[in-house]
Amino acid sequence: MILGYKYFTAACTAILLASTNSLPDAAIATVNHQTQEIAQNQVQKTSLQPNAVFRPILAKLKQKTRIGILLPKFVPESDEGTPIYAILEKATRNQYEILLGFSPDCTGGTACRLGVVTAEAVTRKTPRLTGKPVALAKKITGYFVDYSCGANCSDATLTWRQRGVQYTVGLKAGDRASLIKMANSAINP
Repeated sequence: MILGYKYFTAACTAILLASTNSLPDAAIATVNHQTQEIAQNQVQKTSLQPNAVFRPILAKLKQKTRIGILLPKFVPESDEGTPIYAILEKATRNQYEILLGFSPDCTGGTACRLGVVTAEAVTRKTPRLTGKPVALAKKITGYFVDYSCGANCSDATLTWRQRGVQYTVGLKAGDRASLIKMANSAINP
């Protein structure tokens, strides 16, 4: 009975280690005093790639920041023949800001701006999230803030927190459905 319990416990541990998604590429388990590697389910690399508009800045972004990088696969208008450019405006250890524009030298001006993708480590000083709650992938709650227009229109934004990082996607005069699709494509690559 005790021997059966050891095997049962080892098997449950192995299943738990293999099923968790917060492990590195592989986990090491010891069963019967033998080290065995339990490979985590591999997802095809193509499904982990963000939208092609981010490729030119991805290496620099990975080099500069230490927080989890979530970039959407879906970017509105990016597959309609209109060139979209990702401009890395800020990248530090705990934060990044990416401007999405219709020209490579866009500085956020109204004519060239499509939106933003940002991330920042959550600290005690990070304000509470505000806006209308929205259900996102992986049971995450996001908060939608609609745009407003005056002389120009602002970005509609969708913000959520995941693993100690606050992520935001924004679209100039954007709609809620597009932002949800964009956020979910970052959460579920």
